[in-house]
Amino acid sequence: MRRVLRRRPGTPGSPAAGGVLRLDRRTKDLTKRLQPGDVALVDHEDIDRVAADALVAARPSAVVNAAASTSGRYPNLGPQILLDAGVVLLDRVGADVLGALHEGQVVRVDGDRLLLVTDEGEREVATGVRQSPATVAAAMEAAREGLSAQLEAFAANTMEYMLREKELLLDGVGVPDVRTSFAGRQALVVVRGYHYREDLATLRPYIREYRPVLIGVDGGADAVLEAGHALDMVVGDMDSVSDAALTSGAEIVVHAYRDGRAPGLERVRALGVEPVVFPATGTSEDVAMMLADDSGAELIVAVGTHATLVEFLDKGRAGMASSFLTRLRVGGKLVDAKGVSRLYRQRISTAQVVALIMAGLLALLVALLSTSAGQTLVALLGAQLDLLLSPVRSWSG
Repeated sequence: MRRVLRRRPGTPGSPAAGGVLRLDRRTKDLTKRLQPGDVALVDHEDIDRVAADALVAARPSAVVNAAASTSGRYPNLGPQILLDAGVVLLDRVGADVLGALHEGQVVRVDGDRLLLVTDEGEREVATGVRQSPATVAAAMEAAREGLSAQLEAFAANTMEYMLREKELLLDGVGVPDVRTSFAGRQALVVVRGYHYREDLATLRPYIREYRPVLIGVDGGADAVLEAGHALDMVVGDMDSVSDAALTSGAEIVVHAYRDGRAPGLERVRALGVEPVVFPATGTSEDVAMMLADDSGAELIVAVGTHATLVEFLDKGRAGMASSFLTRLRVGGKLVDAKGVSRLYRQRISTAQVVALIMAGLLALLVALLSTSAGQTLVALLGAQLDLLLSPVRSWSG
């Protein structure tokens, strides 16, 4: 008789890790229901930083990838983030495993094997490549050598987009009318990108003082609501935004393909909301920026958007070239708030603050004693204090 194995969650970073299986081809959908100690099964080539951060936040014991977490196209950041967080990473197990397993089963990663745990024992369902700091470092080095080819492809995509969307870029042809008023106001565009939650929290005083038009791009809309702000507009293809955001009263702008197809349109209308449709090539963050610019926003503050070449490549889309041109289009209106939460970190301890206050009070006292008016004020304060303490002295006497 085979030995019965119970669920063994495993410790992150240990030789073996296991738990309840959660699977989805879309990583951003999976992270919404992933629980600490679970095993995440994804099909995500070139795991990017945003996906890795979302996975780490859910604290799984292991991530099993049907695809290659690093394909070699460019040095993506996700695998190293997972390993640094102590998450076991098993790669290249093949897409067939997604059909062979179902959510809720108990699995275990042992070396390069993925095992299904049942009451009858363990059964191997797939093998892959177990990643380690050494294998990830080697993959990153190899990927850096191929960056020149990716740079050429990026340049070609940029030229193609510019030719296809020149009327939109240059003259704003095709930008729809919206009911949200941007005149005389600034706009804050929140995208689900690097450090977007931290940066949004840091911008709270700015939001309170300037009252900008708050635009959430897909999942960025939920971040705005979670931060306690009211949404003015939601822009995107509606594949990663919650129903709560779509029914929050904000104006909804569905990003459609150039041929008019809009996969998110049916979902929005099913919620009883009639959206504005914006057909455009490129990404939803580009659509949000162009819409704010064309509608008369005085300034566009961007949170979580993509700004560097590595970030464009890390997003994993050839169409990210459009973001480069969109940034050129909005020009001097754009203020990138990326990393603002890391710009200043508190370095003064509480003891130092107390000492500084005491030194200030001492200096103030010395200044007061050096003048006749100050001496009189100190004498009056002393008399008042003596009057307050006299009942205490009488009682103690």
